[in-house]
Amino acid sequence: MARAGRGHGAAFLEADTPRVPCPEHGVVVAHVPWARHGAGHPRDFDETVAWLATRSSKSAVTELMRIAWRTVGSITARVWAEVDALGDRLDGLSRIGIDEISYKRGHRYIRATLRRFFDQLGPERSAAITHVSADQADWVAEIVTERCPATVQCADAFHITTRQPAFSS
Repeated sequence: MARAGRGHGAAFLEADTPRVPCPEHGVVVAHVPWARHGAGHPRDFDETVAWLATRSSKSAVTELMRIAWRTVGSITARVWAEVDALGDRLDGLSRIGIDEISYKRGHRYIRATLRRFFDQLGPERSAAITHVSADQADWVAEIVTERCPATVQCADAFHITTRQPAFSS
């Protein structure tokens, strides 16, 4: 019996998983509707792990879900591949938010990444962007103006609220 801890109860899934002959791979486990191909976990577990991986550290996910780092990586790769197969995630994109990231002292910002984003987006989809929210760094505004000149540029909410003068009563 699995031990329960940290508010988690044990759950067991039992189902028939028949082994079938495959001319290419030999004898394999048949497709089951509750798991992805190559997975040792049900879809719901995979999706929970993948969601947690976008919201917390890999270490936190491994401890909470009681799986290895390698398993987190495998699960996120499987789920991501399924999402990618659904189509272009940037189709219909009209509004974006940009946050600058410095990678060294002296504030060397990752400008090439923003240029690459617009390169991958292409001129037609870049022109379809109507609004850009950013922290108003000059280099961001320059790239946005160059790549999507008709867009409305505005400061992001964080920088608006942190630059407001203190209200006195």
